Amino acid sequence: MSGTNAASGGAPCRFAHYFVICGIDTETGLEPDELAGENFEQSPLKRTFKSKVLAHYPENVEWNPFDRDAVNMLCMPKGLSFRTQADAREPQFHSFLITREDGSRTYGFVHTFYEEVTSSQICSAMQTLYQMHQAENPSSAAPSSTSSSSSSMDSLASSLDEADPVPSSSCRSVACSGYDASRDTLYVSKALCLITPMPFMHACRRFLSQLHRAITAPSPPPLPLESYIHNILYEVPLPPPGRSLKFHGVYEPIVCQRPGPGELPVADFPLGQTFTLLGVENLVQLFTCTLLEMQILLYSQDYQQLMTVAEGITTLLFPFQWQHVYVPILPASLLHFLDAPVPYLMGLQSKEGTDRSKLELPQEANLCFVDIDNHCIELPEDFPQFPNKPEFIQELNEVLLRFGIYPVEGTPLTSTPAFTTTNTGSISTRKHGLKSQQALRELEDDGRNGNLEGEQLAMLELLQGNATLEKLQALTKRTGVHVEALRGIGGGGEGLGGRTGFEEEELRNAKLNVQLREVFACRFTTMFADYEAFVIQSAPDLESWLTNREQMHNFDKASFLSDQPEPYLPFLSHFIETQMFATFIDNKIMSQWEEKEPLLRVFDGRIDKARLYNVRAPNLRSSNYQKCTILKESAQAIEQRLMKIDHTAIHPHLLDMKIGQGKYVQGFFPKLQSDVLSVGPTNSKWSNRTATAQRRKDRHRQRTEHLTLDNDLKEQAEGCLVLLNSMAFWEWDKASPPPLKPPKKSASACCLKYMQEARSLGKNLRQPKLSDLSPAVIAQTNWKFVEGLLKECRMKTKRMLVEKMGREAVELGHGEANITGLEENTLIASLCDLLERIWSHGLQVKQGKSALWSHLMHYQAREEKLEQQQAESTVSNCQERRKSDLSIGMPIQRPSVMQDIRHIQSMGEIKTDVGRARAWIRLSLEKKLLSQHLKRLLSHTALTKKLYKRYAFLRCEDEKEQFLFHLLSLNTVDYFCFTSVFTTIMIPYHAVIIPIKKLSNAMTTSNPWVCVSGELGDSGVMQIPKNVLEMTFDCHNLGKLTTVQLGHDNSGLLAKWLVDCVMVRNEITGHTYKFPCGRWLGKGVDDGSLERVLIGELALPSAEEDCGRGCRTPDMQRSPGQTRRVSITSMGGRGYKPTSGQIQDAIGEAVNNICKHFHKPEKERGSLTILLCGEVGLVWALEQFFNNGFKSARLFQKTVFVWDFVEKAVAYMESADQMGDMQETTEPLGLTCVSLCRYVSAINSTSRNIGKDGKFQLLVCLGARDHLLPQWLPLLVECPVIQRMYEESALLRDRTTVNALIAVLQTLDDFPITLEASLIKGIDL
Repeated sequence: MSGTNAASGGAPCRFAHYFVICGIDTETGLEPDELAGENFEQSPLKRTFKSKVLAHYPENVEWNPFDRDAVNMLCMPKGLSFRTQADAREPQFHSFLITREDGSRTYGFVHTFYEEVTSSQICSAMQTLYQMHQAENPSSAAPSSTSSSSSSMDSLASSLDEADPVPSSSCRSVACSGYDASRDTLYVSKALCLITPMPFMHACRRFLSQLHRAITAPSPPPLPLESYIHNILYEVPLPPPGRSLKFHGVYEPIVCQRPGPGELPVADFPLGQTFTLLGVENLVQLFTCTLLEMQILLYSQDYQQLMTVAEGITTLLFPFQWQHVYVPILPASLLHFLDAPVPYLMGLQSKEGTDRSKLELPQEANLCFVDIDNHCIELPEDFPQFPNKPEFIQELNEVLLRFGIYPVEGTPLTSTPAFTTTNTGSISTRKHGLKSQQALRELEDDGRNGNLEGEQLAMLELLQGNATLEKLQALTKRTGVHVEALRGIGGGGEGLGGRTGFEEEELRNAKLNVQLREVFACRFTTMFADYEAFVIQSAPDLESWLTNREQMHNFDKASFLSDQPEPYLPFLSHFIETQMFATFIDNKIMSQWEEKEPLLRVFDGRIDKARLYNVRAPNLRSSNYQKCTILKESAQAIEQRLMKIDHTAIHPHLLDMKIGQGKYVQGFFPKLQSDVLSVGPTNSKWSNRTATAQRRKDRHRQRTEHLTLDNDLKEQAEGCLVLLNSMAFWEWDKASPPPLKPPKKSASACCLKYMQEARSLGKNLRQPKLSDLSPAVIAQTNWKFVEGLLKECRMKTKRMLVEKMGREAVELGHGEANITGLEENTLIASLCDLLERIWSHGLQVKQGKSALWSHLMHYQAREEKLEQQQAESTVSNCQERRKSDLSIGMPIQRPSVMQDIRHIQSMGEIKTDVGRARAWIRLSLEKKLLSQHLKRLLSHTALTKKLYKRYAFLRCEDEKEQFLFHLLSLNTVDYFCFTSVFTTIMIPYHAVIIPIKKLSNAMTTSNPWVCVSGELGDSGVMQIPKNVLEMTFDCHNLGKLTTVQLGHDNSGLLAKWLVDCVMVRNEITGHTYKFPCGRWLGKGVDDGSLERVLIGELALPSAEEDCGRGCRTPDMQRSPGQTRRVSITSMGGRGYKPTSGQIQDAIGEAVNNICKHFHKPEKERGSLTILLCGEVGLVWALEQFFNNGFKSARLFQKTVFVWDFVEKAVAYMESADQMGDMQETTEPLGLTCVSLCRYVSAINSTSRNIGKDGKFQLLVCLGARDHLLPQWLPLLVECPVIQRMYEESALLRDRTTVNALIAVLQTLDDFPITLEASLIKGIDL
């Protein structure tokens, strides 16, 4: 069978690989379980003792070696549990999962029950322990509660135990006195376990419960138990894909079915129960966290609930697969496994009454904590919502309602005050009713999930308070007698079509499972319907693709995102960066050379089918929600398989056994005859038929070292089959198993090697070898963690550099952009997450949710002590300040970790430590100080040793240096990730006005003022104190600064002021902007302006400030090679005259830059003001055009400006209009003339003293905004004034050149140009 698990090797057809019995070893006696954290203050009955694997059959399976220690620990996670006759001893069921080294999974299903202890040594040992405990703790001689053990069986108990009636007074009196061997009967837990290659949970549960029923029944079973165990191990095959199979338990037949090749893979864990436990909204939120590969910790007292939720969530990921640590049941003794600095999905068993706030987790910055018992979850910060979430939840609710599960919206269940509960859609019937149904379900082995309706529910609630009836139910179940009336309520009687209640319930669960999964699968089919169009397949063959994989881009992320609806982007931009998505795309690329991965084949088939029915034009994406249309069809396929059984396995039969062994004793599981269970039959038809072909397939598989796992079992091998599972106790995968023959170098072998090494990011650690606690293994595992984190850092910084440099290259005129602001933000958020994981690795003691912020706080406390001791250093600071005052300029801002920490602490908008740490990272990255700050932080080795264990990443010197070097490389690009995110905070700005002292007074006697504007607003007009050339002011974040308005009121004797530039610095980010001026402010000098609008540019840091930051990119808005405007430093210095060709090139470049600006996404565009009024902007280029051939010679010592020509031309037009000369012109030309006159009049009548060049700038900006420039030019050219003011050779008098200019300017008519308020202040048009 091609679809089966490869790890099944020689006999993949077998339904079960092992049958295991775990319990107490009477030869070794009672051994305390050190791993469980022994508490000697507890009563011996409440302590945990070591369990052992008493027997397992067969001894070993070649294709799935038996791991004794792992199976023992997972069968009895809390060891042995003891009880007396006074305690509840209901059998319990749970399941577990083991992920093997090749990434394939094996499932275990465990039925745990209590068996009377017959060994007098064990009883006397318990008696001795109890007497010692009484002597040491006399106060505990009369306990207030029963002696019921709180160890493994309590933790396994579901809500049934909560519903158990309180023991009667007689029982209580026995229990109160503890354990007395002469009076009490001692019971110990025993576990029966089936280990299978596929998760047929319901079938295994029924088989094991029938085995237990056989030993508790008053009469022996029809056949010896060996017959049934031998049958399921060797004679029951796996059902073929798309078929159903019936086999026989001890008393009743059992049916299981397997989906066909085109259906969703098998998933037998009840999804309805997962929704009941968490609620619809909580489950969707948890599902989103899983997709985004966050750290997920499930928390519950019930092991089966941990497994159900974990399997439910991973099942819903189709067509993607969880690529990281997956341990649904993590014993409490191994809590330190959570120290793994990687994404994980783990389940942790909680102790009854444990407060969540006391649970110290190593890292919580990116943790989704799921408290299953209290029905609530805690989400990480900055959490994007799943697309169309309200409609998605509504559709899930509709499916659940059809199956009688009632969502109660807006009613969060009770949670502990320590957490944030986000549950707005919990599922329940009624609080009391839920307990009733769960109790009845457990008592009757009924999987109905408590979904009873109407009179049945009312009747059940009525009966719930009756303790006697509940005891009767439990008793009748154990003895095999059915109470028909109650079984009718529970669904255990005959159903429709002669099917039993069990079969009806399994059918109902299977239909609910598949319909819920189809709703989830449909969302991905809709969202990724066109994903193939964005897959980049550039390699000619598999070998070259594998060799160059890390250097290749496999998916056009930017184009894909630009094709998605806006509401989807926050989620999708994060999701396409995950390992599971990368694996999915890699599998798609490899499918052109190899057989398609099963999940991919099913998904592509669904997309092809959807296209047939729903032809959609490419690139037209809609965010309208599309419901799943195949719910009925998918449920019918399952119903047909279960109604019509395709295959029936061989019936259990008598074996060739020794007579007299394994005699039946009621209540005791017999010692099985191992010789008949160790080997399979040699005459089985199905085993003979498939063995030869399978051996051939197996040899081929081993020769190629390629794993073809079953579609529902395969753990994606690409990147990471299963990511490192813990800081310790994890087995390192040293090498591939030796092939049968020396293999050829095949594509598959390359593929496997590549999957294990090239893409692993340190993820080539495998699942836990729970028994191997040797220091060598622990050290090697920790070392692999360190290497993995370093590799992840290298890849993240490389990706950030490549994407950012690609974008900046576009802005300099090369290539195409391949990053959006959304992508950039996603990459930075990913870097923040990586730094948190690095700082969480190997912590001595966890303090707060953010390990990085905690470290910074320790650093701050130490530095503040040092600052107090060095108070005298203020004198030298004062001297330094005086020195800077002598040479006017921006004072140097030295890098300071402390200063940046204080800036973040002063931001009241950030409420959490995780938020503060992320803000600090963003600020340091924007300042190009991230590497330098972290190096400074880690230079305090004493502090690092105090906070971190020896194996921590931050204490590995070589790796730490490489890590800091990778971060240093980010200094080569400019980020505004702090300024653009924290847009509402108050920021201190420092402004300095730098005059040209050689040609004018440094000070002015008039009253100067300034107004600073940025992309997010302006500061308003601020008066500058007289005789002061610098000022500091606080203002809301202005974003990137764009303009400064500088002016004065022209009062006093020295009113004329020649300003070289204005410098403004953001005191938090350190960004300094230079606003060049080089012009006079004053009446009767230059163009008579008292006010100028200066356009800013980000200034390069000084050599002293740039120390330790590395290099930076050229300025973003222009190419370094372009001609730069010369600052005017003298009255006659306006003489820089470019050639005609340079002027035309400059105009073309300026218009081209504006067009590019509008072709970017709106949030990416930056400042249009710089493109209009900057040093090589449109205004400057047109100014050069109008100045070409302009007769600006001084007439009677008066300089003539272009604005003078415009005014004369307008005056001519107005006078011609009054004389009637323009009445003969065409109507549009007349309207254009009127508009030009109106605009010039409005500019001249403004209250602002902006000077003639300022007025010309304003006219060009307004003309560009209102798309009038191409219409105004012909009027100016036709005006007779041009002949007096321009030479014959002027560009403005060349008709061909003017027509070309008009054509170029007309391209701006397609764009909605908006002007900054600082440019058009005071203009009413």
